[in-house]
Order: sequence, then C-alpha cells, then structure tokens
Amino acid sequence: MTVTQPDVSVIIGAYEAMPYLVECLASLKAQTLDPARIEVIAVDDGSTDGTGDCLEEFAARAPMPVTVIRQENSGGPSGPRNVGLGKATGRYVFFLDADDRLGDEALERMVAMADRNGTDVVLGRIEGVNRGAPKSMWHRTLERTDVFSSNIKFTLSAQKLFRRELLTRHNMRFDESLFTGEDALFTMEAYLRADGVSVLADYTCYYLVGREDGKQVTKSGGYTLRFDSARSLMNLIAEMVPPGPRRDVLMVRPFAVTLLPQFGPKFLRDSDKVRRHKMELAAPLLAAHWHEGVARQLKVEERLRVHLVATRQTERLLEVLKFTKAKKQPAALLEKKGRRLYLAYPYFRDAAAGIPDSVYLAGPREARGVPGYREDDNDSVLRRAARRLRRATRPERARARARARV
Repeated sequence: MTVTQPDVSVIIGAYEAMPYLVECLASLKAQTLDPARIEVIAVDDGSTDGTGDCLEEFAARAPMPVTVIRQENSGGPSGPRNVGLGKATGRYVFFLDADDRLGDEALERMVAMADRNGTDVVLGRIEGVNRGAPKSMWHRTLERTDVFSSNIKFTLSAQKLFRRELLTRHNMRFDESLFTGEDALFTMEAYLRADGVSVLADYTCYYLVGREDGKQVTKSGGYTLRFDSARSLMNLIAEMVPPGPRRDVLMVRPFAVTLLPQFGPKFLRDSDKVRRHKMELAAPLLAAHWHEGVARQLKVEERLRVHLVATRQTERLLEVLKFTKAKKQPAALLEKKGRRLYLAYPYFRDAAAGIPDSVYLAGPREARGVPGYREDDNDSVLRRAARRLRRATRPERARARARARV
C-alpha cells in the first residue's frame, strides 16, 4: 500500500500550554483541508500542567495522523521546533504555537496559494486576540512578492507556511542558542532564499492569542536577549545581502523593531547602570551596521534616537524621550522653496549638541502631510519609473521561473 505524502506538516512546540492548547487543537480539527493531507507533530517540551496528556488524548481521536513527542525541557521554542522539523514529511510545514489557533480555512488556502504560485513561503493574515499583531503587510493579497518590495520584513514570526524542500536544501534550523528572536532569524533567511513569497491578506489564517499569565516567550527574558537577537539578525542580513540599498531596507527591521525599543520610554525608567550597559551593547552593532543609507529609512524621531545612542549622548537622549513622552510636536521648518522639511526635535541646530541637519530632515513619506511641502520632482519621477519597470518585468520573471522548473 502506497502512503500518500501529506500536503502540510503542522509542528506544535508546547510548554505549559494549558488551557490554551485545547482551542489550538480544536482549530486543527476544524481545518477544511482534507485531514488525510495533514500530519501533526507535537512536541511537549517538559510540561508539568497536563499539556502532554492533552496532546496524547488529541492524537487518539484526531482525524489526521498525530505524532506526540515528550522530552525534557529545552529552555526555548527552537529545540521543539527543530525536533518536529526533523520528523516532518509534508510538502510544506507550518509552525503553530500551542497557545494560538488557526482560522478554519487557513491550511487549505495557504497550500492552494503556494501551489498556484510556486512560492516557497506563504504568509496568512494574522489577527491579535488580547494582544497586538503586525498590520502593515495585510493591505492586499500578493500572489508573488519578495522581502525587498513589500512589508513582510515586519512579520518575522515563524507562523508561516514554508516549503519543506527549501528548508531541507539549505539545512535550515532554528538557532537554539537564542532565547528570543530565533524565529526572526529563521524567517528572514527563508525570505531571502525563497523563490517567491505569497501574502494572503483577505482571510484571517492565524489568531495570535495573548495569555493572561503573560508567559509568551516574546515577553520574557532580559534586555540583553534583545541585543543578542538584533546582533544575529543584523549579521545574517549583512552576510546574505551585499552592501547597498537592498541591505539598507532590510536593516530597518532590526533597528526599528528590536534595537530602538531599548532606547524608548523604558530607557527613562532604567537605572544609570542599565543605561550604561545598553549603550555598551549597542556600540558594536552601530559601528558595524549604522550608516546614512539605513538612517534615511527611519523617521526623524527614530533616526535622532539612534544618532544619540551612536554618539553616546545619554543625557540628550533622555531629553528627547521626555519630549516625545509629553506628546509634544516638533516645529516643521520648510526650506528650499518647500522641497526640504526639517522636524525640529530637541537640539535642532544647537551648536553645543553638534547634531547634523540631516538627522532632522524628513523623508517624503513623513513630509507629505505637511502643508507647503513640495516633493522633489526628480525623485518622484524616478520612483514612478522604477515601479512601472517592476510591474512590466514581473510576468516575464514568473515565466522564466516556471520554465526553469520544467
């Protein structure tokens, strides 16, 4: 008897997941994709709250094959995911966290999209339940895109559909030395290696559930782990993408999402000792990866904060944070007949501070809402031409990829 390969292996790493696991497993049972096309590999990572027993009970009555693996606690999500990945046999894999749940049609829709477009990664719309969720990438469904020309770099969680052959070919695994941000490293590498990424924005595939006990891994761990995460992601981007605008676009993610929050409102509450330590941890990252190309990608307030960290101006950084915490608005200064807009945050043209005007110069996206601003005609023409070129060449690129597979 020939055993048909499953379409998708759903990998669940579970630790102390009760009672959230009950709804998670119910969402798997409710999938509209034929159960014969799904396999579930669940790894209980040393739970003591009945998580393992719940998984065993589900395996005994589930409509799809379920493998339950029970192991000693590994200390993080990477180990269980890697164990599950090693057992997976499906054409695709999907990493489902044990406290979250799937939309009923999630697997059917994502598998169909990957098959239709030949893409290696599919992002299904994520919705937060009692917690925040990424939003900027769900404006419209994209049959085929990449990490450079979309906002997918701002969702690097592991809850995506991945073509298993891609992961096998590149021997991709989660970094077990990281205890936060391990999924960002894995997903960014997949984006960069993928032959196309699809975004399914018109159906909620994944419900990101906020636990009342606050035990999400993303909320745990000290600030030093955030710097470890930023360092690993910056290094990966630098290794895989040559210097230039494409690398700069991706570097926005670790700077804006991972590094900058350490120098946000919480920095005001930090002790002097912690502030000094954060400055020390940031210094090598900024020396290696912070430059004008990345700076231009950030908003003025963000750019100003990074500049003050890079130049070790702690007291001035604190004043800027107090300014923004008080919800003050910077004055807008138009120059060059309205073609240049400066946002006068603290220390703008303060000789003692010596901060370059370029730090306060707003980019077109930030400046367009200011009355009197005139976008540089040359820049706008070049951007429109580039967009037209990308649209014109997209079908030909898709045909070339299809021919290459034959």
